[in-house]
Amino acid sequence: MKKRICVIFTGGTIGSRSNGNTVDLKDESKSFLIEKYCEKFGCDITFDELRPLNILSENVQPAHLEIMADCVRGVDKSKYDGIIVTHGTDTLCFTANLFSQIFCDIQIPVVFVSALYPLDDNRSKGVENFAGAVTFIESVDYGGVFVSFENFNENCKIHLASRLISAAQISGEYESILKIHYGEIVDGKFVHNCVIGNPTPEQLKLTRKPCKAQKLCMDLVTIQAHSLLNFDFYRFTTVKPKAVMVQLYHSGTVCTEGKEANFKNFLKYCKSLGIEVVISTIDSAARTYSSALGLPDLCTAAYDISFEMATVKVLLALGSGLSIQEELATNRFFEKVR
Repeated sequence: MKKRICVIFTGGTIGSRSNGNTVDLKDESKSFLIEKYCEKFGCDITFDELRPLNILSENVQPAHLEIMADCVRGVDKSKYDGIIVTHGTDTLCFTANLFSQIFCDIQIPVVFVSALYPLDDNRSKGVENFAGAVTFIESVDYGGVFVSFENFNENCKIHLASRLISAAQISGEYESILKIHYGEIVDGKFVHNCVIGNPTPEQLKLTRKPCKAQKLCMDLVTIQAHSLLNFDFYRFTTVKPKAVMVQLYHSGTVCTEGKEANFKNFLKYCKSLGIEVVISTIDSAARTYSSALGLPDLCTAAYDISFEMATVKVLLALGSGLSIQEELATNRFFEKVR
């Protein structure tokens, strides 16, 4: 162990302060987060700090993500046991999933940490999430991209970044798809979650092929299925996307009857414009409902990955000029749950 960790600060709530009912970013030359961590947990580790960005994550643009990625690329991995990236919670899921792909072959752990409340708020778990990341990095001898996050009244969980799904509404709590987290911090130690469907430490140690897709393209429209969804309002007369993604119901279905709400009519419209349509997510092990029969033959289907990961893969494929279908079928960092 080198007892040295590189910390990349990018802003977010974990880098903000409270001012009455407002939360906003704070510039700092010395990290309040590391200071609070050392006060609570001691400090026998050297932390080197980088600050490529200071932004609220809801405002992140592709250029900001490229700055973050370049910062990770520029770190001399031989000098560190791991890298910690601080990030806002609003778009944590997207960035984590993205980095799990573009850094799928990284040789040291990269761990994202965030907080639902600023560090000067007693409800904040930012320090605990940071401590979980440190403990995890100290405990493993393999690379990959992970997320350290403590929900209310739970131990701090370590998630595979490729399986993190969007935060729960209102509460902001995070889970992995199928609620299979990679491990957790118990009494100051990392414990691997030994369940079916979770990769083993031995699998994490295996060499992975680098990701060819490294650039994003924003020419994508996403639609979430809901009752009485009127597809007729999606008409691309002024600006035409390269692809459309439709998030299906949990059972892999969407309305295929009627007129305005009929997804098959929307598919015909998109096909007439040369727009690729992707449906997600579909469980390959589940029975198919009669309403969904034949849908994968009419469009591109994403099997056994989260909608969040499917979105990342489509944006990477569009940005890198690669096949969307091939990207969705590729399992780079254990994103496939079947």
